[in-house]
Amino acid sequence: MQLQLAPFAKHCRQLLLLTGALALCISQSACQPGRNSDRITVASAGRITSLDPAQASTFGALQLLSALGDTLYKRSATGQLTPALASALPEISDGGRTVTIPLREDVLFHDGTRFDAEAMAFSLRRFLEIGTLSYVVGDRITAVETPGTYRLRLRLSRPSSSLENLLTATNLTPVSPTAYRNHQDRFLNDRFIGTGPYELTSFRSVQQRLEPFTNYWGASPSNSGLDLIYLSNSTALFGAMRSGEVDVLLSDSIDEDQRLALNRMAGEGRLREGQGPALVIGYITLLSNTQPLQNPVLRRALALSLDRDLINERVSHGLRPPLFSLVPPGLPGGNVKPWPRHDAARARNLFIQAGYCNGKIFTLPFTYRSNVPADRLMALTWQAQIQRDLSDCLSLKLDGVESTTVYRQLGEGAFQAVMLDWRGAYPDPEAYLAPLLSCKEAEGSVCRRGEAAISGSFWTAPGLNNTLLRSDRSRGDDRQRDLESVERMAAEGAAYIPVWLVTPRAWSRTALATPEFDGNGQVVLARLQEVR
Repeated sequence: MQLQLAPFAKHCRQLLLLTGALALCISQSACQPGRNSDRITVASAGRITSLDPAQASTFGALQLLSALGDTLYKRSATGQLTPALASALPEISDGGRTVTIPLREDVLFHDGTRFDAEAMAFSLRRFLEIGTLSYVVGDRITAVETPGTYRLRLRLSRPSSSLENLLTATNLTPVSPTAYRNHQDRFLNDRFIGTGPYELTSFRSVQQRLEPFTNYWGASPSNSGLDLIYLSNSTALFGAMRSGEVDVLLSDSIDEDQRLALNRMAGEGRLREGQGPALVIGYITLLSNTQPLQNPVLRRALALSLDRDLINERVSHGLRPPLFSLVPPGLPGGNVKPWPRHDAARARNLFIQAGYCNGKIFTLPFTYRSNVPADRLMALTWQAQIQRDLSDCLSLKLDGVESTTVYRQLGEGAFQAVMLDWRGAYPDPEAYLAPLLSCKEAEGSVCRRGEAAISGSFWTAPGLNNTLLRSDRSRGDDRQRDLESVERMAAEGAAYIPVWLVTPRAWSRTALATPEFDGNGQVVLARLQEVR
């Protein structure tokens, strides 16, 4: 039986009028291809609601903060850890429970005040006090001290092998204590005063203007400034890139057909394409604390029913390779594949074991984010594939919900099954496993309180949390074994089903150099420049 997919509306071939954000943010001279300006216009999707590092969580906000601020350390695209605001690698003592970080002595904030240990301590304490992304730090840092003007000391609750990577997290970008004096215990969403290569001179949720910071401690930006714009849909973004109305396009929220078209244009030499490390995972979360999905046999049947190879081909034309782990390949623990491949026969046997097939069909409400094009295509493809393979056992009832609603209701147990994606706050297995699996209060296999509940699965297993904690204390081969053990337990529990891996891409006009990415998967905006 040949797989039949629901018909999809064809993309409009004519260029839509770019109203709203595009008209607001680009001057007439900046909109024209071949202009005589070194300012560069960068386009993306969505809008930015908060520029506060203690709250920012979207790709766009973190990308912007990476240009306006600096972190203590950075990861290169090849994975090398290098000091940024720190002047050397961290000094570890007290059995791994004390970390001392020497700081640069030549750094100024955008308001002209000095960056030093007190400023960094102010920012870290502020994040620990009001930060909404509790999983970023967890309970690792118990005290922040300043033993010297340019020496920072962190007291840890336990040794942490992921700490060095944690210190590259954009959410730990320091802010000026002077500028944030009245915002120590509340967010400052529409301004940012940091130490980065650019300073923010204009902010709207759909447009920001960045100017080079003349007193920047590092290499000056390779351009004379940036205009960042956010358009409402993929067609507008695609049209703006094709017409030359924008210089650089970031790949988040681009329709898969248009992503493929841009990829082909780059292959033909009509655009330049840069690729970053593949650090975004797409996965399904299953609600495991209530029936019917409280039955692990049923969850394992669903994991076996998913044909990732078909989904990769039909949805992304091969650009989103199948994923069988919660940790991206290339990170420690990410090269194992504990989740099973598609096997309709084994899935059928498990559905029968769970009491389905033979006249009884399990109808699964499957939610996808309606504003994420790939999610809808994935849902339709899986639905059609199930109809082909297991129509007498399983049926998917699809429901599209806007992403902000999904995120708000996820921890309330609102979704039986939901398609999501995740980019770790820093490139380490801890940044993927802890936000999905850590649990502070459990009852059997149900997580009552912790990240596993917030993430919508409410699943845990005896010994899982202890093994997860041990994996962040161990190093080398011991850590690898612990990480593999965590993933095997997660695969057996099947409360999450990894689907695909996403490589970030950015396209630029041929008159510009190819966009470069850092080790955290963000475009290095300061290196965007005209090819001379």
